[in-house]
Formats: sequence, structure tokens, C-alpha cells
Amino acid sequence: MSAIDWAGLMRAGLLGLRLRPAEFWALTPAELRLMLGVDAGAPPLTRARLEELVRAYPDRKGQADG
Repeated sequence: MSAIDWAGLMRAGLLGLRLRPAEFWALTPAELRLMLGVDAGAPPLTRARLEELVRAYPDRKGQADG
């Protein structure tokens, strides 16, 4: 198990997010991660989502790529 970078987390919360100390310490780790954008990446493309996009944006014959 790795050590928690409390100084870095506090800098991100107190300075970056401008939270008050009581607000910072009241957060759960999941809430802090969400606020910091750690889990904000796009979800992986699933087969169902790909099929949905194909239906919404079908290829058209005769058009050049681009």
C-alpha cells in the first residue's frame, strides 16, 4: 500500500478547489476524486454505444473522407 500524499491533496483541495478546511475534511475520497477530475475521463466505448453511434451517424456513399 502506498502512502497518501496529504500535502498534495490538501494543496489541491484548499488552494486549487478553494475549499475551507472543514469542507475538505468532510469529503469522502470518492467525492474529492470527482471534484479533482480524476475519474472524469470518457468511459470506454462499448459495442452497444458503437452500434448506437453507427445508427445515429450512418456512412453516406459517395462522400470523401474528411
